[in-house]
Amino acid sequence: MPFPDTLPQAVRAAAEEFGDRLAVVDGSHRLTFTEVHEKVREVARAYLALGVRPGDRVAIWAPNTWEWEVAGLAITYAGAALVPLNTRYKGHEVSDVVQRTGATLLVMADGFLGRDQVAEVRAAAAELGGEGDVVPGLPALRAIVRIGEGRTEDTVAFADLGEVATAVSEAELDAVADAVTPNDVADILFTSGTTGRSKGVLSAHSQTVAAARAWGTTGQVSSDDNYLVISPFFHSYGYKVGIVTSILFGCTLFPVAAFDPKEALRLITDERISIFPGAPTVFYSMLQLPEFADADTSSLRLANIGAATIPVQLIRSMYHEMGFGLVLPAFGMTECVMATMCRPGDSEDVVATTNGRALDGIEMRVVDLDTGAVLGPDEQGEIQFRGDMVMLGYLDDEEATAAAIDADGWLRTGDVGSVDAAGNMKITDRLKDMYISGGFNVYPAEIEHLLQGLDEITEAAVVGVPDERMGEVGKAYVVLAEGASLTETEILAFAKERLANFKAPRSVAFVDVLPRNLSGKVLKNELREDHA
Repeated sequence: MPFPDTLPQAVRAAAEEFGDRLAVVDGSHRLTFTEVHEKVREVARAYLALGVRPGDRVAIWAPNTWEWEVAGLAITYAGAALVPLNTRYKGHEVSDVVQRTGATLLVMADGFLGRDQVAEVRAAAAELGGEGDVVPGLPALRAIVRIGEGRTEDTVAFADLGEVATAVSEAELDAVADAVTPNDVADILFTSGTTGRSKGVLSAHSQTVAAARAWGTTGQVSSDDNYLVISPFFHSYGYKVGIVTSILFGCTLFPVAAFDPKEALRLITDERISIFPGAPTVFYSMLQLPEFADADTSSLRLANIGAATIPVQLIRSMYHEMGFGLVLPAFGMTECVMATMCRPGDSEDVVATTNGRALDGIEMRVVDLDTGAVLGPDEQGEIQFRGDMVMLGYLDDEEATAAAIDADGWLRTGDVGSVDAAGNMKITDRLKDMYISGGFNVYPAEIEHLLQGLDEITEAAVVGVPDERMGEVGKAYVVLAEGASLTETEILAFAKERLANFKAPRSVAFVDVLPRNLSGKVLKNELREDHA
């Protein structure tokens, strides 16, 4: 059976093919694929009744729940573009994105993390000034749909959308959903960059579906899988690799609003979780739990890790202690959600040291940082991609789009790395994280990979800090394994013995955790600020 190429088609096809199989389990809420389809249609009709029109943008600001899945899929079912918002955003950031996208509807959870999100948005929007029938300062907004207990006069309760939907017929909805094309904009995801103002990344229906198809096919996902989703739904990995993968392949989603290793371990054992993606720190936290030794994790099948470097010892622990059958690192970015991925059968060394090979429909090359010349195997330069899953462009920013995608369609990733003769890509570092020490370029990922090779170190991040003689020198921020007693002197001596002098870090700071954004990226700007 061929894969659908729009999200409304995918939701319909899932109901037809997987029917009474569980689609999502969220606490006591258990919905089948048929029920998800029915609820998506109901909510989509309500959106139309509230004034949403094909081509509009609809924003959603909520944690991982069954409501997010239904509300998000209903946006594209109603012919609009989904605009997911980071749950850690403040009211000013939400108002900014709603204004920039001209969103006509805001679906939001109220009370998450003990906050009054509705009040935050109203207060922040008022500072923007201007008109607005629903929220002064946000003139395009026609309604706020509120997920949460109780009801307020100035919002529409998510629980009441069934009643709102009665104003629009099933036939009207079918006409809208049928008119959606593969080339229509499906979603606008804002970059989770560690510096600068976020940019809205435009993706078509065909691209969003293709990303999930590539991930699910490579990971051998099926309707027998139970998938624990800790990546936030507002992120491409939570939404496209999570929700959309479930719709395409029929696996059951278990959304997690806030990651807690003990609760995750309970779900793995009680619900027989088989798919569990995450950053390396997630798996370290599981392995270090006292309860882990007696837990039955035999159901685990597939782990997907997104990281530049992964300690070989962690890969071995995931295979031999956690029981995973497949550990498949991948590389992607908001601008190209799925680009490379390891494959079943790859060795532990390939899995630990590379991000795998280019996926179907994606071309990859490495270019010289100075001349732009295409480089050969194992030569280091900027990683670039071209193909079906590269974004349409940035929202209302032709200059930034032209800077990111050249005239021949190649996407500049800003990542430095190499590709070996077998086609496996290895990230060396971000261009912006490179620093110059004594006139030589230093790429921190090389040093981090070396330090993480020590069993006593679970994570390491290196940044360049000012130095009168060398210009900049490396400072390593290190997370030690439980019970480890490595000293700064021992770590510096280890690095100096194995690295050129200009690469070897000059100081070490021991931390309990590395600061990360919700996409799992280490916030190196915070580390630099810490040093300053």
